[in-house]
Amino acid sequence: MTSELLDQALVEEATKKSGLIWVQGPGVPARALWHAWHDGAACVVGDGPGEQPLPGLFDGAAAEVTVRSKDKGGRLVSWPAKVVELTSGSEQWEATVAELKGKRLNAPDGEEMPLRWSRECRVLRLEPTGPTAPLPDGDLARPPLPSPATTRRPAPAALPRLLLKKRRRTA
Repeated sequence: MTSELLDQALVEEATKKSGLIWVQGPGVPARALWHAWHDGAACVVGDGPGEQPLPGLFDGAAAEVTVRSKDKGGRLVSWPAKVVELTSGSEQWEATVAELKGKRLNAPDGEEMPLRWSRECRVLRLEPTGPTAPLPDGDLARPPLPSPATTRRPAPAALPRLLLKKRRRTA
């Protein structure tokens, strides 16, 4: 009983403090998701235009959640979860969306965001279902997932000199 309570406390505190969680659904690679901890579960919103994708996460599915340290970025804890999709407009949905709304950065529609989420997105709860997984022994680094995003081109060779020249003038 004591180890269950310690696991529950670790999961809750680590997940509350982390800005991102890594979630792996059945048959899908792990993906970083922003979230909010609400009422004993990590809550996420996505699958709509301009929101994070939630592949492999559907009502009743099992998922593996990995929480990282906010300051160092290393793995703190991994835990199994049950995915529960909330019904739009329900009391639980409203409370969860109020919590998520405060965590959403750079929303294009501000106060209209909950209406858009109810029309176009899914709100999911990732509820802890069992004991935490043991920390792995080896390196679990994986190559990045394919993405249409591209990296910037190299900075022009003269740019550092131009920036330093500007600093010398102001100093």
